[in-house]
Amino acid sequence: MDSFTQIALGIAVAEVCAGKKLKNKTVLYGSILGTIPDLDIVVGLILNPVDAVLIHRGISHSLFLFLFLSPLLGWLISKIERDKINVMQATAMAFWCLFTHVLLDMFTSWGTQILWPLDYRFALKTIFVIDPLYTIPLVIALVMVWKQKDTILRKKYIIRGLFISSSYLLLSCFIKIYALNQFEKALLKQGIHYSEIIVKPTAFNVILWNANVATSENYLLGDYSLFDTQPISFTAYSKNKNLESQLIGNSDFEKLKKASEGWYIISQINQSLYFNDLRFGLLNDNPKNPQFAFSYEFIANKAELKAIEVPKSKRDGKRLLQKIVTRMKGN
Repeated sequence: MDSFTQIALGIAVAEVCAGKKLKNKTVLYGSILGTIPDLDIVVGLILNPVDAVLIHRGISHSLFLFLFLSPLLGWLISKIERDKINVMQATAMAFWCLFTHVLLDMFTSWGTQILWPLDYRFALKTIFVIDPLYTIPLVIALVMVWKQKDTILRKKYIIRGLFISSSYLLLSCFIKIYALNQFEKALLKQGIHYSEIIVKPTAFNVILWNANVATSENYLLGDYSLFDTQPISFTAYSKNKNLESQLIGNSDFEKLKKASEGWYIISQINQSLYFNDLRFGLLNDNPKNPQFAFSYEFIANKAELKAIEVPKSKRDGKRLLQKIVTRMKGN
């Protein structure tokens, strides 16, 4: 999830674990602990863009790392707050702030390697990385806690906020199952044979859903709104194996292929090859020149082609948001 939401969750969890001991200092410790797993982004700035993609939500989101890191952080916090919290209590707070960060990330499309070093990302794909309906109840609860001195009421507000936000996460799972069922019915009705399908929500909501469908020759992309009245339609994008053959053996291509979990197509524009990650949808669906949310251009660099992420402009985001809002209303 986005950094603001993870900070809010970290503060809420710190308040549950140690609000009675630390009072409003849970804001400080919850913010720090809720941010630590995402420090891999800082490391990524040092690396090239492709390596940064591979390490994101890897070891820094590992349960095994947290088992070693939590006692160290707990000891440090107990030394700073010597008369307020002991090592065991501080260690528990550190662990749950870190662990809930990763649990929340598991609900997004990117997922997380929670069992690193196992090379597998757990991704439920039920919520977008920014979703106000998850974040707002936590923020309201935190505001109420900040104004309240009574420890019982503080904990009551936080638990209520966490319950509402967690209920929303659970609801998103049921909505995804329903959306998946609608896509599968549409594919069956249209006689489309496929090998794999992934379904995920669009930006900022759980009303409009995207599907990626793999067939023998193409990838099909479609969307479905809970308010739709017309049948689901799919747009085919060729796997372009002939273009892909030009990149076999390229180190950046192999890394991006791994990061995308196989959901990609190679396209060509003005003699340049592009790697397009299908999992995060399109910024525009122009049939002649579709622009994917995550796209990398291969540029000649000495002896090898290097992948450079195609920059996105504010105008792209505005157009995408307008398209989502319009499409959410149904077809």
